[in-house]
Order: sequence, then structure tokens, then C-alpha cells
Amino acid sequence: MKLSHNNIRFLLVSLSVLLLFSLTGCWSSHEIEELSLGVGVAFDIGKKSTIEKKINEQDEGYSKKDQITTTYQLITSQLASSMSKEGGSQQQSYVNISETGDSILQEVRELSLVTDLPFNASHMKVIVIGDKLARSYSLDRLLDQYLRDNDFRPSCLMFISKGRARNTLVSKKAGEVPAFRLFGMVDNAYRSTRILPPISIIKLDGKLKSGSSFLLQNVISENGEVKFAGAAVIKGKTKKLRGFLNEEELEGITWITGKGKGGLVKSFDKQTSGLIVYEIASMKSKITSHVKGNNISFVVNIESEGRLSENWVVSGNSFDNTFLKRAEESTEKEVKRLVDHTIKKTQKEYRVDVAGFGNRLRIEHPKVWEKVKKDWDQTFSEVPIYYNVKITIKDYGASGHK
Repeated sequence: MKLSHNNIRFLLVSLSVLLLFSLTGCWSSHEIEELSLGVGVAFDIGKKSTIEKKINEQDEGYSKKDQITTTYQLITSQLASSMSKEGGSQQQSYVNISETGDSILQEVRELSLVTDLPFNASHMKVIVIGDKLARSYSLDRLLDQYLRDNDFRPSCLMFISKGRARNTLVSKKAGEVPAFRLFGMVDNAYRSTRILPPISIIKLDGKLKSGSSFLLQNVISENGEVKFAGAAVIKGKTKKLRGFLNEEELEGITWITGKGKGGLVKSFDKQTSGLIVYEIASMKSKITSHVKGNNISFVVNIESEGRLSENWVVSGNSFDNTFLKRAEESTEKEVKRLVDHTIKKTQKEYRVDVAGFGNRLRIEHPKVWEKVKKDWDQTFSEVPIYYNVKITIKDYGASGHK
């Protein structure tokens, strides 16, 4: 039997209608108005809130140790609605809720005891860990629950706070969400060599499993204001906080790795002591490993091109090649100082490799790496490191001293 064109069309339409009934849709979903969206979380050494102390006085609640205080930053559509109605002048655009205990998952679940809206972590932007806690617990233990949670956003960025982490999730600026502020600040890397490439929780998982030491951006807070201030050194073996690099030392790391996107170098002219500011247009670095018998060494070749952005040398003619050469040499000297100081700090004081020297050895001399990788941080602290710096001023603005 041959079907007509109309019959075929009728069968296709009927089949499409029947397929619609098989689609369940988002049957288990919640309306956005019914959710508390978690956008930031901070971990600190345990410190009970007033209400938690009250509960303990009544001898109620779960049995738990007061090891970790977790602060969740939440936003809801109700908050956004009240903001728009009141013009955003007084109303905060976020709510911070803290829970104290010894289980991260239990603390999440206890949010349901203090808010009527279910907690949702799929929009999480930042995790900040206080320095005291990071010295006491390994990061893989602290973040185990989040690394296992499929609902947790893998692009969430990691920070360490020198001080209480919960204070970094506070702002006095109306309408500002502190978690969004921190998340956005990393985009300023093209303006400064003091901002690390962002490390998401998924990248952190890889670093923790590799056993290598690494850096996390340090953020400090005071009265609702925050600032990126150097980096936290995480030791690969213990996965705990080893110490901090200050802002200049982080600049040194940026020059060693060549991962800077922009920034400046401030130096002083050797003849007049006048201030010279070099603005970075490009930066690259190449680390080369050398093996001779049982001896390992490294050479770091750093190159950068940029512009003379500020010149306080009264007699310095920006159009004069002799002066430009002095400016380049002055900048090179300052970069060498930053690099030398940072290498000494990481090798002699902290005894950790956070700049990727071991990775270059692994790539260039894999057999040697297999012999030394178990105690690489210790070996790294004893190897010679040499470095060369080449600065080229390609641009000096539209005017100069005559």
C-alpha cells in the first residue's frame, strides 16, 4: 500500500506530538525565586557565632567539634528585587551566613536551619581560605567535599587570606557583591605584575595531585576594603600553607615565569638618581635546565619590550639613544634585583620550587627528574640558578626633554 504525501505528513505530526509526552522537562527544578545562590565561601579557624553559642548552652544540635567556620555569601532574587525598589542606596545586595563544625557538608546542610531558601552552589565564584586554617589543614582535605560535588562550579577561583577569610566577603559599598569583586579583580593582570594567573578549583585539584609546590593569590581585607597583596606559598608535600611572598617577591616570580601581561618597573637613573618608570608591553622568559653528572643547574633568560612612561630625570632627553640605554640598564638592574631576591627567598628560606624549574627539568631531562622528583623541593634549594635580563624600550611617548 502506497502512502500519500498527506498521510506521511499526518504520521510525522502525530509522532512529534507523542514524543512531547515522553519529555519530563525540569520536573525536579526550583524556580530561581525559591533559591539562595551561593557566590562565595570563606573558611576560617573555628569561631562560633552568637546563635551557635546559644544553642550549645541549651545542649541542643549535632555533636561536632568547632574546627572550621564556613561563611557562605548568598544572593537571591528577593534581595535583587528589594534593591531595585529601594534604589540600592542602603540595602545590601548579599547575605553572609556562618556555620561552625567539623564537616563541610554538614555545615552546608545546616543552612536550611537558618534560611527558608535552598542553597545552590552552581554559581559559586570564589573560595577564600584563612591563613591559620591553611597552615593547620591540607587543602585537599579542606576542599574534598567541593572537589567531589558535581554541582559545584569548577571555574570557581581560589584565594588565601592573611587574616580572617570571612572579612574578604564584606563590602561597605552599596550594591556591591564582594565575591563578584574578587572574581573580577583577577582581570586586572594586564595592569600589574602583582596579580597571579587565576587558579580555579579544577586547576587546584591538578596541582594538589601532582605533589608540586605552587602559589595562590593572597588577599587582605580591612573595613570592607580588599587588596591583592603578594602570594601564599603552598608546599607540595604537605599541601599546607608554608608562608607568603610579598608584592615585590611576587613580581620576581612573574618575571621568572614570564607570565605577566602588563605592569611597570620603577627604577632610578644611575647618574642623577632621577625616577624612571618602564611600562611593560610584552614579557617572555625561558628556563633551561643543565645536567652535568650529578650536578643540576638552571639558566633563566628574560626579555621584555615596553615604553618609557614616566621620566623624572631633568637632564634626560627621551629622544637621545644614550639616555634610553641608561634607562634600559636601570630597568634591567631593578628586574635582576627582584629576581635575585625572590630566588633566595624560595630557595633558602622556604625551600620550595614555585616557579616551575622542576617542570623544565622533567621535560628536558626526564631520566634525571625520575631520580630527584621525590625530594625535589630539597634538591631545588641547593641548585645554582643563573639569569639574564634584556629590556628594550620601543616607545618613549610623543615628547621628551630637549
